Amino acid sequence: MSRFALRSFLIGAACLAGLCAAHAQDSVTFSGKAAYYDPDYKGKTTSGEPYDGTKFTAAHKTLPFGTRLRVTDTRTGRSTLVVVNDRGPFTPGRIIDLSLAAAKEIGMIKRGIIAVTVTVLAPDKPAAAVKTGD
Repeated sequence: MSRFALRSFLIGAACLAGLCAAHAQDSVTFSGKAAYYDPDYKGKTTSGEPYDGTKFTAAHKTLPFGTRLRVTDTRTGRSTLVVVNDRGPFTPGRIIDLSLAAAKEIGMIKRGIIAVTVTVLAPDKPAAAVKTGD
């Protein structure tokens, strides 16, 4: 298991165990490459929800569904809040796939794949802080 995969697994396990809140607020972070869903994608997510490009959602390999994340473009500093509702990405070297709405918010559409920092937000953050596109 790679170092990244192990770290992702441990972060996911900690969130499942409710330890994200026990950590200092916003202290669990990791960095890597992000991509976004094809604008024409119309399928279902692994969580069973239909994919909706207008919602602020993301795919991550191990974090539990419902985990809230702040995704920050390391080049521009722009960030967006998303909720994990799918599994992936399955392309080597990528750590997260963003919905079209989230990708637009951080300005990555023209660049495609970008370097990001992902921060796991504590579960007790107000739900209103996460945009759903509704």
